[in-house]
Amino acid sequence: MSKDIVSHNEKAWDRLVEQRDRWTQPVSHEEILAAKDGNWQVILTGEEPVPRDWFPERLTGVDILCLASGGGQQDPILSAAGANITAFDNSPKQLERDRYVAEREGLSLTTVQGDMRDLSTFSDEQFDLVFHPVANVFVPDIQPVWAEAYRVLRPGGHLLAGFMNPVEFIFDSKELDEGRFVVKYSLPYSDIESISEQEWQERYGAEAPLEFSHTLEAQIGGQIQAGFVIVGFYESLRERGVIAEYMPSYIATRALKRASDQMDRETPVAEKLSIK
Repeated sequence: MSKDIVSHNEKAWDRLVEQRDRWTQPVSHEEILAAKDGNWQVILTGEEPVPRDWFPERLTGVDILCLASGGGQQDPILSAAGANITAFDNSPKQLERDRYVAEREGLSLTTVQGDMRDLSTFSDEQFDLVFHPVANVFVPDIQPVWAEAYRVLRPGGHLLAGFMNPVEFIFDSKELDEGRFVVKYSLPYSDIESISEQEWQERYGAEAPLEFSHTLEAQIGGQIQAGFVIVGFYESLRERGVIAEYMPSYIATRALKRASDQMDRETPVAEKLSIK
């Protein structure tokens, strides 16, 4: 099992593109045409569309960073809807999917390869919105993701993030496939620390992406710690499998980077005056 998580998962997702995984399949020409006509939807989690009021009323000219969002799906849709898109992903082949749709449809879209925890290639306050679908499951530490998203957003901008419900990781996945809920792992779960290499390879294969669960404190509290204010929230089910009968597997948040004038209005007087 590779300890170089970034390199391992880069190659793993490149292979998933070659295997035509569902999250690597480009959107259709018809979907792009609909988006250009104002009829579009994108997903942060599973199959549930993000509420349209989580986005600006019009996307024309809006600078969006699609963070760990490659695959030729969400990014080209948002570009077709009028946004200025920068697609950032760890997998070169996932970014190729975005470029493929952009070239096919005559869209303008920039792609950048890198680790979602390091956005140093971007300047402070470069984007109006960060769109971050379920992806931080592939890195062991997520506070840098929130901190970097906050840095590159302009005041008044939003982070839209999807992530896994951590409770799902306590179960034996093999037993789940048989319809049985067997608690096996303590949280937070790690493919490197919570399971032996032999068991991991037998269950998932040596070329599978490495995954890591994160507590709600890290997911939601981490955004607040970075400076965000949570202003939207929903949960969604898996598309299939026994677990969907009992609980949601995904969580989505909308987080605001407040403008300074908003902070002044909302900060208690005692805090502004450093009164204890």
